[in-house]
Amino acid sequence: MKNNSKYLIIRNIEIGYGKFSRNSLLLVVCRIFLLAFASTCISANSQTFQFVALGDLPYGEPEKIGVPYRALISSINELEPAFSIHIGDFKSGSTRCSNEEFQRQLEHFGMFETALFYTPGDNEWTDCHRTNNGAYDPLERLDTLRKMFYSGSGSLGKKPLAVEIQAIVNPTFSRYVENQRWVYQNVVFSTLHIVGSNNNFEVRDAKAIAEFMERDQANIDWIKSTFSIAQKSGAKALVFAMQADVFEIKSIWDDFPTYSGFRTSIGDTLLPMAAKFNIPILLIHGDSHIFRFDQPFSLNKKPILNLTRLEVPGANNMMAVHVSVDTRAKHPWGVRIIEAQK
Repeated sequence: MKNNSKYLIIRNIEIGYGKFSRNSLLLVVCRIFLLAFASTCISANSQTFQFVALGDLPYGEPEKIGVPYRALISSINELEPAFSIHIGDFKSGSTRCSNEEFQRQLEHFGMFETALFYTPGDNEWTDCHRTNNGAYDPLERLDTLRKMFYSGSGSLGKKPLAVEIQAIVNPTFSRYVENQRWVYQNVVFSTLHIVGSNNNFEVRDAKAIAEFMERDQANIDWIKSTFSIAQKSGAKALVFAMQADVFEIKSIWDDFPTYSGFRTSIGDTLLPMAAKFNIPILLIHGDSHIFRFDQPFSLNKKPILNLTRLEVPGANNMMAVHVSVDTRAKHPWGVRIIEAQK
């Protein structure tokens, strides 16, 4: 494994939710430190592996951000991760949702030397009605996104991995080719099509509400079936990846108020199931552009201690997150920031 990239250790980390003790934070720091100097040893152990998470990238005009984004991809490739996960928003919310932009980002995904998994963000479709996005029909953009990025039976990237696809596994949800699942070294991974902009739960738009309701049911089904597969297979850990920061519209009384587009899928489904599960779970997302590695989730005012949140940086921060997994450990996740070589 090559190890020449530039690393930024614990930049912009937020422990603001208070679920990490001083000892837990020290453990994270030690694991990051050890990973930086012992990646070769770690990669040789069959119970450990590494992958990369990134998202909310690239933001800006192609002529300005294309070169640094491709440099970041090169840095990721040098690390030779098992695979990478892009959690959506491959363009900013103020640039055009054109077919040309979609094709440009599809070509970027093709530059990843190993497998690349991608779950959509709101900037790719829900927000495309904006004038500065080209005043597109969001549902037409979503349909185009599905046709362009999910035409095969596996992941993207130069070395695709096989996946389970919800549209095939459960024909009731035949639209949802983007909800995918795979297993790597006894860890179950699952993407969820849950996006920012309140998950398209727009009560003033009947078409948006209809889209949200159907996709919400699909996500609930995919969450439940993923937990079931993890349990039946004896998985050592579980990872969900999606775009939305589900706390974006929380109230002072409730993390998931009735007007939240994340209430049923996350508040009423994922969190209760996670609380009953006895294996570590990692939830990866983006949306707010702040690097966070913490445990903000609770159920009935009790913290869910086996559920960890990783929010990837993005937007003006041209960075990704290198995640190490050690399934022998009670807390199997280690993280470090990657940025492009200059």
